Amino acid sequence: MRDIPLWAAGKLQITRATLEQVFDEARAAYVRDEESCGFLLGPREPWAVIDEVMPMVNRANQLHALDPTMYPRTGRMYFDIDSLKFQRVIERGNASERPVKVLYHSHLDVGAYFSETDAQVALMGGAEPPFDLAYLVTSVRCGAVDDHALFVWTAGAFVQSALEVHG
Repeated sequence: MRDIPLWAAGKLQITRATLEQVFDEARAAYVRDEESCGFLLGPREPWAVIDEVMPMVNRANQLHALDPTMYPRTGRMYFDIDSLKFQRVIERGNASERPVKVLYHSHLDVGAYFSETDAQVALMGGAEPPFDLAYLVTSVRCGAVDDHALFVWTAGAFVQSALEVHG
């Protein structure tokens, strides 16, 4: 059994400025008719603190345009991050004093919940997530952020966890 960092269990603290940046990213992506996505980082200690946003490119619309048969869904329905970039960001964070703690994305006009697609992405084909992360979902309806929720992997399922906003 491997040691899982405490932040992967949730009960995180995010700075107000960081959360506002996530919301800004979500609103901007809504205008582009796609989900926003990226990572949230923070110091290794204190483990619960999140204070940095690293936006990533959602490739879903590009993939759909290239091959709509192989990629039938658009960026409005899901996000796709380049898997090599994803892994490199995680590895760099793990090797530094500022690890990646959260994978974030937005939902357009459907609410802040952890969908079956979200679970499939997080599990990456395995029985449990291969990366030690929490997951933040932000809901944007009609261009305005109306909710957000943090989720973690616990006892074989994704469950909602506390996210405190500070500063």
